[in-house]
Amino acid sequence: QVQLVESGGGLVQAGGSLRLSCTASGRSFSSYAMGWFRQATGKEREFVAAISRSGISTNYADSVKGRFTISRDNAKNTVYLQMNSLKPEDTAVYYCAARPSIRVITTQAEYKYWGQGTQVTVSS
Repeated sequence: QVQLVESGGGLVQAGGSLRLSCTASGRSFSSYAMGWFRQATGKEREFVAAISRSGISTNYADSVKGRFTISRDNAKNTVYLQMNSLKPEDTAVYYCAARPSIRVITTQAEYKYWGQGTQVTVSS
């Protein structure tokens, strides 16, 4: 069993930056593919970014490419989402997810473990 706890959300002005963190409990974090998803009010949850268990491979939604960076520190059991040049449309609850895998996973249904989410609000 893995528990995921997100942090780092908050209120920021458009053009600003935030760094989200997701820390996992338990061992074997380095065997888990990790992902970030977001859900805006009234919308379905959508893929944002994903990273392989080694950290070598990443994948991003088109809407965040060039602005967001996913990374991980396996020694700290933590995955990060650096968000730059934030836009009001980035406002959402951000969730991290985990699954034992060697691949980069971009589909929600494939993830086994989910965090509770952290709110990101971007004001115009």
